[in-house]
Amino acid sequence: MSGHGFHVHGPHDHELEHAAQHGDAHAGQLAVVTAVLATVGALFGYMGGATQANAGLYKNEAAIKQTEASDQWNFYQAKSNKQNLAEFAAEIVPVERKTAFGDKAKRYDSEKAEIMTKARSLEKQAQDWSQKSDEQIHQHHRWAQATTALQIGIAMAAIALLTKRKWFEYGVYALSAVGLALGGLAALHV
Repeated sequence: MSGHGFHVHGPHDHELEHAAQHGDAHAGQLAVVTAVLATVGALFGYMGGATQANAGLYKNEAAIKQTEASDQWNFYQAKSNKQNLAEFAAEIVPVERKTAFGDKAKRYDSEKAEIMTKARSLEKQAQDWSQKSDEQIHQHHRWAQATTALQIGIAMAAIALLTKRKWFEYGVYALSAVGLALGGLAALHV
């Protein structure tokens, strides 16, 4: 150093200035990445909650349809019992009443066919709703996995900033990539 306006840096001064200039930019870049991860993670969290709610609604609808099908099968069984009683009565009543009980037995038999068709349709609907619920649960798990990976990446970014260890920063980017890939799979229903 000189007193006449001429300034000479020592080797360590140059390194300190370089670290200060690039260190702040590096910290700023990691802070922006962290903010983006937090935003995307919040969106993934919302989607995970929405798919979980849908799964519950769909499973509830499946239970309702299964109950309706069960009611139809009970109705079918009641018609079968009435048909059996009418057939039995046709065998033991006097001749002039046999036709009436025979007609009732035929009517109950035809009614059973309609009831069976409706019961099977309701069972199919219950299976469809249950399958939709299972698909939503799978998608929910994907969103949850994606959100978790991003949250760990955010925590690792804080550690990287505090410790200034480059391998933590690489971990942030790796976990971010995993989280985004899982989010993409969730969006694609894979």
